[in-house]
Amino acid sequence: MSFIEWAVQASVFIIGLSILIIFLRLVIGPGIEDRIVALDLLSANAIAFIAVYSIQKNTTTFLDVGIIVALLAFLGTVAFGYYLGRRQKHD
Repeated sequence: MSFIEWAVQASVFIIGLSILIIFLRLVIGPGIEDRIVALDLLSANAIAFIAVYSIQKNTTTFLDVGIIVALLAFLGTVAFGYYLGRRQKHD
């Protein structure tokens, strides 16, 4: 097993563990702000997982999916931020 293969396996394990921890924060987060940050971080970890998976399978096809996920996550974060800004103005 080469160093690259070992590093990819370690990355898959660490990213998977971090996704589980972030999902736990998403479920039990005390406020909506914490849940929004957890959702954004979850999407960033999903992008990292897609990148590592494409390295593992030695193909670039999945990187397009990662770019699409990044764009959707950015738009979702902006929309949530806009919603929170409008919500606080009305309170």
